[in-house]
Amino acid sequence: MMPAKEVLALIKQRRSIFPNTYLDRPIESEVLQDILEAANWAPTHRKTEPWRFKVFQGDARQQIADFMAADYLQKGGAETDMKYKKVQKKPLQSNVVIALCMQRDPEERVPEWEEQMSLAMAVQNMWLMCTAYGIGSYWSSPSAIVNDPDFLGLAEGETCFGLFYMGYHQAPEIEAKRGPIADKVTYASPYPDSSQ
Repeated sequence: MMPAKEVLALIKQRRSIFPNTYLDRPIESEVLQDILEAANWAPTHRKTEPWRFKVFQGDARQQIADFMAADYLQKGGAETDMKYKKVQKKPLQSNVVIALCMQRDPEERVPEWEEQMSLAMAVQNMWLMCTAYGIGSYWSSPSAIVNDPDFLGLAEGETCFGLFYMGYHQAPEIEAKRGPIADKVTYASPYPDSSQ
């Protein structure tokens, strides 16, 4: 069993680390499988296991870069814009890009928001595994991907909630900022003793 303080330390180390700091170093297939396996152990009400992942590596990353660049131009942007170049470069700077999707339970046995939360917890598991492996990661929700089910070939009842960019990195140490937990917690009082 992992010491609890080490688990907490790992959680505190998790950061959004952006693709412009990623190195040209492949993520080993066994490491990627560990990251995906961690996602598969997220909590899931009624065991619907709604998370779905579409992995883009190698030349497949160009598909995302081209699609997002074309979407930017279609919305009125220009190829000379800095944002156009950034949108096109981000997937190619990453070693792996994963589309984060949720498959709605066909029987709707649980509220949809519960399945969305399951996906979010699966992503948190991935993020923590990336942190443990020294891999930078970042969850982005570009409208081009989120609002176009055809590009990803989504099944009926499947929704995309964004892209997860991943890569070994050279980002400097990023200081974490969180307000005190005491400001965000209240403790319920016990029921009054009705016997008195």
